[in-house]
Amino acid sequence: MQPVLFRPAEGSEPRPLAVCLHTWSYGIEPPYDHFVTRCKERNWHFIYPLFRGPNKTPEACGSDLVVSDLECAVEFVRKNYPVDESRIYLVGGSGGGHAALLMAGRRPEIWTAVSAWCPITDIARWCEEISKMKPNPEDKSYDYNIMCACGGDPAVVPEAARQAAHRSPITHLPGARGKGIVEIATGIHDGHPGVPVSHAVRAFNALAAPEYRISDEDMAYMDKNEAVPEHLKYKGEDDPAFGPCKVLFRRVSGKVRLTLFEGGHSLLPGPAFGFLEQQERGKEPVWNSGNYYDSDQNHELTK
Repeated sequence: MQPVLFRPAEGSEPRPLAVCLHTWSYGIEPPYDHFVTRCKERNWHFIYPLFRGPNKTPEACGSDLVVSDLECAVEFVRKNYPVDESRIYLVGGSGGGHAALLMAGRRPEIWTAVSAWCPITDIARWCEEISKMKPNPEDKSYDYNIMCACGGDPAVVPEAARQAAHRSPITHLPGARGKGIVEIATGIHDGHPGVPVSHAVRAFNALAAPEYRISDEDMAYMDKNEAVPEHLKYKGEDDPAFGPCKVLFRRVSGKVRLTLFEGGHSLLPGPAFGFLEQQERGKEPVWNSGNYYDSDQNHELTK
């Protein structure tokens, strides 16, 4: 049994369901107001499940138990409340972005649309990156969390490498290509420290057609320079939903969109919910993020 925070929609008519996810180091304690507020405004069912807590145990961190917990959260609402089956959404950032993309890859049939922000997409890669970022190699940080969850350093212990791969969205996303609507977004300054931008880009590449993928050279440039290469810079109209966090790069391929914006390790609840509310099962994606009126905060995330 896992506890949840839950707020049902009002009325007896079927309403959309938003499954909102906690971050890497948190459980169901705050912050979650940015999720609750937008679900209440839209009269959506809101559920905020604990999926085995902080990602530092074998039971957490993208395990099969995590996948089961999130499936069960959806089933709980379906069985007990009137849910609009055409509008079941999943949203999270950082560790919640990791879980959102993991579920997009492993259970694409559940979701109408998934919105993942500043996600960790390759656990073994992030473990190595964090180890290199730490000022003091002896400090216990997110790399230590990963080693505790996976049973050792994925770069050294073969079983830990297998566990890290199984718990990583990048392993499962290729099999979900074209099966569900996915938006991936991150701030261009993430990874200094935090989660390098290339994690989001690699997730997009896993879901995109070959001709739309971003090269390793361009990803390396973004990670190093906190900037978009000149030939990739966004030349479209400003997206009002992002407000001052201007869109710097955007690309769509089939049912996936990648957005890089002026910001850091952040989830922007306005465009996240503005995007989700326009998606309906069985229909083509609507690549619109809503309006700036709902973008009154840049929700800077802890991992």
